Amino acid sequence: MTDSDDNRRQVLYWRLLARLFDNDEQATLESASVAVVEDIGLPSALLDPNVAVDSVVQRHPELAAEFDGLMVPEAEDSRDKAAEVRRAALVSKVLLNVFAPAPHTVTAGQLSCWQADAAWLERALGCRPGELRGGRPGGAPTGLGGTGGGGTPDLSTLLPAIGPNLADIEADLVKRMHLREVLADPALAAKLSPSMSLIEQLLRDKDNLSGVALANAKSLIRRYVDEIAEVLRTQVEKASTGKVDRSVPPKRVFRNLDLDRTIWKNLTNWSPEEERLYVDRLYYKQTAKKTTPQRLIAVVDQSGSMVDSMVNCAVLASIFAGLPKVDVHLIAYDTQALDLTPWVHDPFETLLRTNLGGGNDGMVAMGLTQPKIAEPANTVVVWISDFYETRVEQLFESMAAIHRSGAKFIPVGSVTSAGRGSVNPWFRERFKDLGTPVISGHITKLVHELKTFLTS
Repeated sequence: MTDSDDNRRQVLYWRLLARLFDNDEQATLESASVAVVEDIGLPSALLDPNVAVDSVVQRHPELAAEFDGLMVPEAEDSRDKAAEVRRAALVSKVLLNVFAPAPHTVTAGQLSCWQADAAWLERALGCRPGELRGGRPGGAPTGLGGTGGGGTPDLSTLLPAIGPNLADIEADLVKRMHLREVLADPALAAKLSPSMSLIEQLLRDKDNLSGVALANAKSLIRRYVDEIAEVLRTQVEKASTGKVDRSVPPKRVFRNLDLDRTIWKNLTNWSPEEERLYVDRLYYKQTAKKTTPQRLIAVVDQSGSMVDSMVNCAVLASIFAGLPKVDVHLIAYDTQALDLTPWVHDPFETLLRTNLGGGNDGMVAMGLTQPKIAEPANTVVVWISDFYETRVEQLFESMAAIHRSGAKFIPVGSVTSAGRGSVNPWFRERFKDLGTPVISGHITKLVHELKTFLTS
């Protein structure tokens, strides 16, 4: 029986691999897999990649609990061989639906269906739906470590790679979808789930949209911006906390009275005979915060490879702009530069004014940046790009001059949620020699650097 179960599991996984690498069915593997699935009491719909996981669960609700945490490894002896066969059938369903999507033109319904299947995969991996695709995993799922039943690899090392792959598949599906026709139909547009790949397409095509389609596009962009802002705001909320300013006299009001200190300082006035403490002076707590005005200048490359950075930076700039005593400026560039500072408090309006795509000429952005550095000691310049530039040496020398002036210069490879992105090796080495190494693109690292500067 044990050998039989091993063979069944192998059949299911060989069939999965065959379908992932070739859309054509292998008749022998298909018929053998159908026999295995029916023999263990599972629905044959598990083998049909055209049937969504949602549909299977709706017809067989008892399977929902099995899909949750399905791919989180367990101890070697926690499942028997028969259970591993059942698990192989369920795992095959999720993986095939997600990693072998529709090959041709994609409808809004198909995209929505794929996103739902991807959510089931994320749940199977122990993550929240959308967590891996959004690049914001909250750590490895509970129980990860070592190998699971049947030799399952440690997923804590695989999750960072799975997220980007899911995002790439979703981006490809969006590109193959007739987006304008979908946006013009409110019912179809309502099925779209905001994602970075979808927002990129909307921003690129916004000038060709009008009427209902434009209104639906704006609604999707605003929804996504609000979701990003909610995540980033929790990371930035402590950035407004300053140090107590000893140079500012405390307000002499009752709520600021320092009772312990007042008693301690007046103990010499204690009268044993009268059992009374005479107070010569009241002491108050200092509550004024030292919040030196700081200027934050964010310069963002808006060329085609940096859309994720543009979205995240627009949101991040708006959050910092809402902090007291922080003067935020935002500049976007490709071969031309655009000062987006007037709209920095509204990332939605900021993004609508961007023009994604084109080449890279950072010197045009430098022309807008340098005049804004009035007090170098109180200024931080965050330059976000892949640094594949037109005027390489001239741009680097201008950046080095900002650093030498006393301003804090922070080069960032990208500001993505997942931390992906390449950086020109020439710039990377020279920034390292300058003492300002390129920050890895994960947005949490940039938030930490800015918080340190603003509260120091």
